[in-house]
Amino acid sequence: MKQLHPEYQCSIDLVIDVIGGKWKVLILWNLNEGVKRFNELKRSMPNITQKMLTQQLRELEEHGLVARKVYQEVPPRVEYSTTEMGKKLQMTLFEMCKWGDEYAEQKGIAMNRCWTSYDFMES
Repeated sequence: MKQLHPEYQCSIDLVIDVIGGKWKVLILWNLNEGVKRFNELKRSMPNITQKMLTQQLRELEEHGLVARKVYQEVPPRVEYSTTEMGKKLQMTLFEMCKWGDEYAEQKGIAMNRCWTSYDFMES
């Protein structure tokens, strides 16, 4: 697990330690849509391995951005959602998505929308 330092010189360093890397932002972005089960997250990020998704979810949970709810059923059902602290990142992630779309358009890069539409966050 990614251990945080007891002290940081800059809050950006802390942010990078908490949500940095290839997958954590994408996991949080996908959870913006609501509660998801493990396989739903896996399908939304086809290039992530099961092991990596498990590791990243555990780290996000450890850092208080993702909640994991286990239902006492057979077979067991586990759902993931963003915590209140994780939800505070939604506007930042939304702005990152908008910036990426604008950048892609300027550079002629084909891009699928991160979200169905921006209306969700703008209303």
